[in-house]
Amino acid sequence: MIYHFGMFELDLRRFELRYNGEPCSLEPQVFRLLAFLVENRERLVSRDEIFEKLWDNRVVTDAALSSRIKSLRQVLGDDGKTQRFIKTIHGEGFRFVAEARVIRAPAGKTASTDRSGGEESDQYQEAADTGGRPAIAVLPFRRLGKAGPYDAIAEGLPHELIAELARLRWLLVIARGSSFRFRDPDLDLRDLGRLLQARYCLTGSVEVSAKQLAVTAELVDTRSNEVVWAERYTGDVDELHAFREDIRSRILASLEIQIPLHEAAAARLTVTENLDAWSAYHLGLQHVYRFNRKDSEQAARLFEQAVQQDPGFARAHAGLSFTHFQAAFLHQTDDVAGEILRARECSQRAMEIEPLDPFVNFTMGRSYWLEGDLEHATAWLERTTSLSPNYAQGLYALAWTNSLSGAELLGRERVDFAMRLSPLDPLYYGMLGTRGFTHMARGEDAEAVEWAERAANSPGAHVLIDLIAAVAHTLNGNAKRAAEWSARVRERNPLLTGDDFFRAFPIGSEPMRARVTQALQALGY
Repeated sequence: MIYHFGMFELDLRRFELRYNGEPCSLEPQVFRLLAFLVENRERLVSRDEIFEKLWDNRVVTDAALSSRIKSLRQVLGDDGKTQRFIKTIHGEGFRFVAEARVIRAPAGKTASTDRSGGEESDQYQEAADTGGRPAIAVLPFRRLGKAGPYDAIAEGLPHELIAELARLRWLLVIARGSSFRFRDPDLDLRDLGRLLQARYCLTGSVEVSAKQLAVTAELVDTRSNEVVWAERYTGDVDELHAFREDIRSRILASLEIQIPLHEAAAARLTVTENLDAWSAYHLGLQHVYRFNRKDSEQAARLFEQAVQQDPGFARAHAGLSFTHFQAAFLHQTDDVAGEILRARECSQRAMEIEPLDPFVNFTMGRSYWLEGDLEHATAWLERTTSLSPNYAQGLYALAWTNSLSGAELLGRERVDFAMRLSPLDPLYYGMLGTRGFTHMARGEDAEAVEWAERAANSPGAHVLIDLIAAVAHTLNGNAKRAAEWSARVRERNPLLTGDDFFRAFPIGSEPMRARVTQALQALGY
């Protein structure tokens, strides 16, 4: 993906910033800072969040961050007075304020340039065979005026539509993590269609006036920007939940008529009737997918609020399990065993309430992953993808488990499909890392290097992904590049050990574990 602003292009695949087509010299950490700010340009990014993402919460001074910001402004031709690109909010953090447009890299190009200096290879497969099935992206609805306590409807309703549409086996549904990045009301949907490879886009708006709630929905063909279907729904805010259910049902029925294919089977999600709980849950999702300690804690508080207000809300319990998994996996706590136990307990409670919810089954499967129990993790994640065949994060988690278990070719097929479904997913770096791991498992070390570097250079990638890149270079016989990546690992987390690596990635294949162990030992872990 490429972000275009002013005369600059930020190419996340090539790990390159270009000015008027010419590459700019930029230190890796400064590049990561720019990418992080641009990807989160719709909001203020706090200093604490930057410290966690760039330095993994190591103790560093404000001067270190100020130095990176200064270097970045110098490259952009900006300064602290004009602040055309990066605005400082004193005492709070920073925000990227220039208008940025997202474009897709030319078709057929890989993420990284061939090391020999020749043409880029075409090994990267953007999409699995979809059998001619169309794809649809559902965007967050626009808020017209002040919605007040009903503000969450603009994101909550589209999210529920995504979840239900994903159950239709004949339709490819772009995941929330990718489609919800597009909030510009003036966005050209033809560009979005090319970017997400989505033939259709569902957009809408929400407006509250006195006691009346109005929701408008439009289905657009992204190839022509033609409105295929549109409808306006109105109802009384005092009957919101019945109205919300009616809107969801009518939109789904209309889409099945307007996108005619042979096979259609829709199922309803069990949702809460408590508006405050429903709103808290969707607000929690906004925080949990930022993958840092502060936002994870805020997400946990919101999910707890949802559970307290509606103990029978299964997805709120599953959301809590997600936050506990994250705390254990990223070692955001000293009580890792306790977080694993709580992740399991929250998933079990959610299963008691709604055993057929894919998200609930997903969190249950990942709780076994934390314990290194790949057999049970695989069973639960297979159940997840059976319930929702287009659930990108479920497919990714299953692919990673397959790869750890020795079924790397099956894992490769599944992770390719996950990347097709959600090319802008917040977990996309993990999908890239999984793809690299499948090559590593088969001794295809040159390919493993390419994918591992793409993963580690992606915004949001944690330090263990950097270590995968170091291991890949070691197995490929490039000691110099392996040492460079290892130095980056030690800079981000000098206490990281080989045991930490295997705790996070419990490799079940003995030959693969032996290869990785040898590489880690060669690197001094």
